[in-house]
Amino acid sequence: MARGNHSVVSEFILLGLTDNPELQAILFGIFLVIYLASVIGNLGMIALIQVSPQLHTPMYCFLNHLAFVDFCFTSSVTPNTLVNFLCDVKSITFYACALQVCCFITFVVCELYLLAIMAYDRYVAICNPLLYIILMPRKLCNRMIASTYAYGFTVGLIQTVATFHLSFCGSNVINHFYCDDVPLVALACSDTHLKELMLFIIAGFNTLCSLLLVIISYIFIFFTILRIHSTEGRQKAFSTCASHLTSITIFYGTIIFMYLLPKSSHSLNRDKFASVFYVVVIPMLNPLIYSLRNQEVKNALKRIIAKLCLAVK
Repeated sequence: MARGNHSVVSEFILLGLTDNPELQAILFGIFLVIYLASVIGNLGMIALIQVSPQLHTPMYCFLNHLAFVDFCFTSSVTPNTLVNFLCDVKSITFYACALQVCCFITFVVCELYLLAIMAYDRYVAICNPLLYIILMPRKLCNRMIASTYAYGFTVGLIQTVATFHLSFCGSNVINHFYCDDVPLVALACSDTHLKELMLFIIAGFNTLCSLLLVIISYIFIFFTILRIHSTEGRQKAFSTCASHLTSITIFYGTIIFMYLLPKSSHSLNRDKFASVFYVVVIPMLNPLIYSLRNQEVKNALKRIIAKLCLAVK
């Protein structure tokens, strides 16, 4: 089916992770368990924050949206991947592929800047605790969150339009288990230099800018913690950052590996398997990290469970 003067492709074929039927069945079970854990964990975190008054602070407001972004992020890819594990022909329509690319990029950018905002929030809480309520009012938090979603969607839309404006007149087989920019650009039969430059500049800009905000925030936090005289005070200050530090280390490490290393140092196949960790595993890990390493979340969960037990009795 022709699409203007730009494409004669009406659908794409996803190679997936493997063509071995037995391995596909095993992967289906693993992906299903991880996805269910991710959905339960992230939606559970959202529900817990909503019903716990003691968690109605800027820090948990941001965590609430991080859980929502993680849920949307993995849900834009994993359900379709699960279906493809059961199909002989792993096809996706042209427009469904475009939608998946747009959603994927949007939520990646949102997560980058949410993690950066959370680092700034920890900087204000630890370095200026007496002014925390003044410096982080509810309206400002809402504006930062809204700006993150708006910017993420804008970047996702621009990158998607640039990708699908290319001509796809040859092979329609994507060497991946979902629609991603890099393998899609590799299929194009028109000039891709501008698109590749856009991908590198925009991905690099967003990653480095958000990471710079994180690094600057934690430099100030580190020196503030060093000035705390009591060991107990230092431990308490560090404990409020431990979960966030774990999340950003995992997320940014994977981002840098996938998108910012030179092409010669890694292949599409290596990117494909790194994406499993990035797209499927990380959204499951974040709720675990913030629940197991955060005493306030654990206390709130205990109170909810105690109330439920009393209600049952």
